[in-house]
Amino acid sequence: MVPSEENQLVPKEDMLWRCRQSIFDEMKKKFAQIESAADEPRVLCIIQDITNSTTVNERITLNLPASTPVKRLFEDVATKAGYVNGTFDLFWGKGVNVANTALLDQSNDKSIVDAGFEPGKRNLLLLTDKDGKKPQIALEESSGADDCNQDQFIGPLPREGSVGCANDYVSQNYSYSSILNKSETGYVGLVNQAMTCYLNSLLQTLFMTPEFRNALYKWEFEESEDPVTSIPYQLQRLFVLLQTSKKRAIETTDVTRSFGWDSSEAWQQHDVQELCRVMFDALEQKWKQTEQADLINQLYQGKLKDYVRCLECGYESWRIDTYLDIPLVIRPYGSNQAFASVEEALHAFIQPEILDGPNQYFCERCKKKCDARKGLRFLHFPYLLTLQLKRFDFDYTTMHRIKLNDRMTFPEELDMGSFIDIEDESPQTESCTDSGAENEGSCHSDQMSNDFSNDDGVDEGICLESNSTAERISKVGNEKNSLLYELFSVMVHSGSAAGGHYYACIKSFSDDQWYSFNDQHVSKITHEDIKKTYGGTSGSRGYYSSAFASSTNAYMLIYRLKDPTRNAKFLEVNEYPEHIKKLVQKEKELEEQEKRQREIERNTCKIKLFCMHPAKQIMMENKLEVHKDRTLKEAVERAYKIMDLEEAVPLECCRLIKYDEFHDYLERSYEGEEDTPMGILLGGVKSTYMFDLLLETRRPDQVFQCYKPGEVMVKVHVVDLKQETVASPISVRAYLNQTVTEFKHLISKAIHLPAETMRVVLERCYNDLRLLNVANKTLKAEGFFRSNKVFVESSESQDRQLAFTDSHLWKLLDRHANTIKLYVSLPEQSPGSQFRRTVFQKASGDSSNLDELCGRVKGPLSNIKSVEAILEESTEKLKTLSLQQQQQEGDNGDSSKSTEASDFENIESPSNEVDSSAENRELENQIQVSDPENYQSEERSDSDVNNDRSTSSVDSDILSSSHSSDTLCNVDNAPMPLANGLDSHSITSSRRSKANEGRKETWDTAEEDSGTDSEYDESGKSRGETQYMYFKAEPYIAEEGSGEGQKWLLIHVDKRITLSAFKQHLEPFVGVPSSQFKVFRVYASNQEFESVRLNETLSTFSDENKITIRLGRALKKGEYRVKVYQLLVNDPEPCKFLLDSVFAKGMTVRQSKEELLTQLREQCGLDLTVDRFRLRKKTWKNPGTVFLDYHVYEEDINISSNWEVFLEILDGPEKMKSMSQLAVLSRKWRPSKMKLDSFQEVVLESSSVDELKEKLCEISGIPVENIEFAKGRGTFPCEISVLEIHQDLDWNPKVSTLNVWPLYICDDGAVIFYRDKNEQMVELTEEQRNELMKKESSRLQKTGHRVTYSPRKEKALKIYLDGAPNKDLTQD
Repeated sequence: MVPSEENQLVPKEDMLWRCRQSIFDEMKKKFAQIESAADEPRVLCIIQDITNSTTVNERITLNLPASTPVKRLFEDVATKAGYVNGTFDLFWGKGVNVANTALLDQSNDKSIVDAGFEPGKRNLLLLTDKDGKKPQIALEESSGADDCNQDQFIGPLPREGSVGCANDYVSQNYSYSSILNKSETGYVGLVNQAMTCYLNSLLQTLFMTPEFRNALYKWEFEESEDPVTSIPYQLQRLFVLLQTSKKRAIETTDVTRSFGWDSSEAWQQHDVQELCRVMFDALEQKWKQTEQADLINQLYQGKLKDYVRCLECGYESWRIDTYLDIPLVIRPYGSNQAFASVEEALHAFIQPEILDGPNQYFCERCKKKCDARKGLRFLHFPYLLTLQLKRFDFDYTTMHRIKLNDRMTFPEELDMGSFIDIEDESPQTESCTDSGAENEGSCHSDQMSNDFSNDDGVDEGICLESNSTAERISKVGNEKNSLLYELFSVMVHSGSAAGGHYYACIKSFSDDQWYSFNDQHVSKITHEDIKKTYGGTSGSRGYYSSAFASSTNAYMLIYRLKDPTRNAKFLEVNEYPEHIKKLVQKEKELEEQEKRQREIERNTCKIKLFCMHPAKQIMMENKLEVHKDRTLKEAVERAYKIMDLEEAVPLECCRLIKYDEFHDYLERSYEGEEDTPMGILLGGVKSTYMFDLLLETRRPDQVFQCYKPGEVMVKVHVVDLKQETVASPISVRAYLNQTVTEFKHLISKAIHLPAETMRVVLERCYNDLRLLNVANKTLKAEGFFRSNKVFVESSESQDRQLAFTDSHLWKLLDRHANTIKLYVSLPEQSPGSQFRRTVFQKASGDSSNLDELCGRVKGPLSNIKSVEAILEESTEKLKTLSLQQQQQEGDNGDSSKSTEASDFENIESPSNEVDSSAENRELENQIQVSDPENYQSEERSDSDVNNDRSTSSVDSDILSSSHSSDTLCNVDNAPMPLANGLDSHSITSSRRSKANEGRKETWDTAEEDSGTDSEYDESGKSRGETQYMYFKAEPYIAEEGSGEGQKWLLIHVDKRITLSAFKQHLEPFVGVPSSQFKVFRVYASNQEFESVRLNETLSTFSDENKITIRLGRALKKGEYRVKVYQLLVNDPEPCKFLLDSVFAKGMTVRQSKEELLTQLREQCGLDLTVDRFRLRKKTWKNPGTVFLDYHVYEEDINISSNWEVFLEILDGPEKMKSMSQLAVLSRKWRPSKMKLDSFQEVVLESSSVDELKEKLCEISGIPVENIEFAKGRGTFPCEISVLEIHQDLDWNPKVSTLNVWPLYICDDGAVIFYRDKNEQMVELTEEQRNELMKKESSRLQKTGHRVTYSPRKEKALKIYLDGAPNKDLTQD
């Protein structure tokens, strides 16, 4: 026996050894392949799918070994993209240098390196349609019989291209099987409009209910009714489509439109049980007086008895209630343990309770209160039993809605016979009441889903009512066996109480297979997947088990009674009523029509179309949609109509050309291809094209130019050095292999300038200028691309001998590239117009010279003495006139004002400009600098400025600290050629020896930048002097609506100029030094923001930006603009704006108060002394820390730009002397008078509660032991209704200090309410209370405070029977 066994074991061991050896050899071979693959170079392939607009922005990345065949590349791309291999093409993308062809050959056996791929680099490929047909999507094949052994699809799927419901949840416990299309499952999904998953779940359940679907099909739509608003008709259409459509999913918009919903309803998520009830009500209303009038009751309605039985005499009072669903509690109130199963919850539902003690029942027979039993008995179960698992509850601890995720099992077959209660004892007397008055206050009444007063409906279910107890018991015994229900629908909710996602698991009665209907996705699932919807965890069920449980669980269960005599089957197509057959045919025709339309859309080329309108000279843009089989000639006719050129140019003068709008490049024209289909010309039908089309036009006497592929487009700008102008571009086409000499001759023919003296400058990118001076160099080598810009100059001036970067040409082009156009709005009445008029008229008695200077000034015009240097030969009369006008400025302020407007009009009048540019240049060449102190006496006084209506409160303080800028010069004072042909020797420079002399003292001790920059650098030189920049101003007439009487300038300025230099250029136009006005940049919606960094350039400004100039002192380094508000604690409006001021770093609070005195007196009419008011912190509307006089800004007090402070006027001497003190605002509450007293400030030496009570005792006279206090809520003044203050505030907190929870009073400004605890509240009549409520409501609304807190209400779910929500005024 033993040897034979050994002989049998030897072959087995040998076979096992050979098997092990073969596995080891195979693994060794694979490891060797991996090692060799790791050693060889890798090729990075990036594939862009441009077949669909949703995938065009996605990239597929493959990192392949260099030896990978091209065939394998296509297979990997197909797998990654989800397409069938062979149904798409791969093209080389941009940046790949392949000489052969742009299309990759799929049948190529070469390696990807031999095919042109480069290891170590990014190889871009484009995945496109093949032969004009879109790639075929690969569908994973079903695993057939293995489905039951795998984890199948269940739960919410992430939906591409649609907005999911709030808090979409995908459980990690679920593994999803492949999604089967309609041909495999036989079912069609429903598209989620946005958050309509709850609707989709219910509709699919009703569709899969044979009795409901068949009854709906029997209903016939009346032609007199509007089909759009007919809910049954739209449901009928939807069910027909779900049964016959070949689509993967269909829309539900027609159904929701029949509900009277608009698109906003799609973004509201509702409860599926609520929808079921509301929709059933709407169907009952629509089906009145039809065969289906009682359908809902026949299918879904059950009956139960609500009874109360006296335990002393046996007298029973009862009433009959109806229900459409049974709500089952997940966790009993006050319990920490949930019911384990549906059966357990059903038993609890009918479990009676004893009414005893204070809850005793008044028995009509005993005529006294007696102990009683109260409960529910099921009398009739519906054919379709709906159970709602009440998973949504309210947590009274957190005062929030919560979801109970506890585990609750439910059987696939539910025997309801055990829930019929047969009592042994017979009541002596029974009383049936319809009113149910005896049952008021029943604890079960809130569980009922519905109350119907009408019990006359036909009982199609199991009725357990009987006049005879014996008969009833006998009948129950017979019916118990027939109360077996089978589960066929589980509506699942995934998420929280705040939101989530619904889907339905439904069993088909045709094949007993379970399916998951998850919006547009339908898939097979198993019984194990149904068990996963029980919820909860596998562990013990404790109080906190719900918090750690899965949030995906069953919410509604629908059972059908197992009764072979009543269980219906779905109607087959040949069994349809005639009207349904017609509807099916109609829907098929519509679907075929849609299919044809989609086919047309699929074969329609959609491409951007541009056209330069021949008359309007504006580039128009549109979209050209043309079928791929239409010819080019037909496409031109369509484009001609789209661009509406019938009245502008004949059709024969138009053609379509290939165009690159981004580079403004004409790629090629289509000569001789008028009969070629557009699909061939455009390379097939694509979602996006890498190029556009241009509808080019010509005059009848012109001939179209031929644009060949490979040509580059060049825009040629002719430069005139004498006139300093750059002409508009002329388009020229060239080849990249042309030499510079050949290119010059080509240009010469186009612009008629000699090629021999021609200088050509290429602008390769922004301001990158390259002189083309190598004759035999090709354009490609010079950096030409598809679209290029060149500047051409052909004069014989000496400028050609200079180095290019030193030449006049370079400076002119550099200026041209950096010059921007700005629209500047000046103040309506400049306070310096008298000053400007005086100094300019000293220069010239003719106002036209002033206009010319406005138009062609190249330096800062604040140096007015330079104008006198130009006109030394001016007559003595002008000097006399100047002296007279200076006297007028001091003696007659009104006369100076009367001439301001006229002088400014002279500046802006175009008719007064000098036409001769030569004279203008001569004027500029003679400008000399002068000592600015010669005209300081001519500035306007402070009082003149304060009278200006365009001046703000703080800006009206035109201080003597203003300083004018010096003449712009080169840093090293070396000769510097300027853009107008001058050199810096013609402009002399003298820096003010005492730049800061006469400036008002500031408190700037900071070295770091505070957010603004000084106009002077460390040497005192104006920052604007460091670099000469171009500036040209001319009058401009603004459009209507830009401001009445507003003065505008059109300024051409080099954007590399600093803000400081720009302001200096604006000085003569504003009329005050640059330190006395501010520059505001105007953004969209007319929002204005001040530009304060003076050393930054205008590079952030764009062409045609708008700028507003406002008068007022500009900030210096270390200064901050501050808004001052007055704090009025006992006024209805406690926060009142006073003025803008300027505080400086290093300044004390007392010094800032002294600065404010004059402004308060002149601008606000407040005549105060320094000790009569205080400054304190302002946070929103809340008063904060009191600033003491010795505090220093930036050291003791943090300060920032646009800071805000409160100014509080004191009733007496300042009590706050130290930072250790605490100032609170107290307010007495008088409950006996229902009144709040005024605020009184209390200054505490510490944070002690005892000290607070002592202080309150001093000001109120209430004994300390009787004082109760509470902290105010919200923003100052912490308004609260007198009807709510007594109970809503947290009175008398149990704390000893104020700086702990729940008070947290750590800073000044807190509001304290206090009261006498012995003072009784007055008793109000109902009329007095209503009157007081109205007064309080009015008072609190005026102050912007709410009477009571009201959270945002959820929008109620409604179905409007007439399809018009605005007409349904009765529903709320």
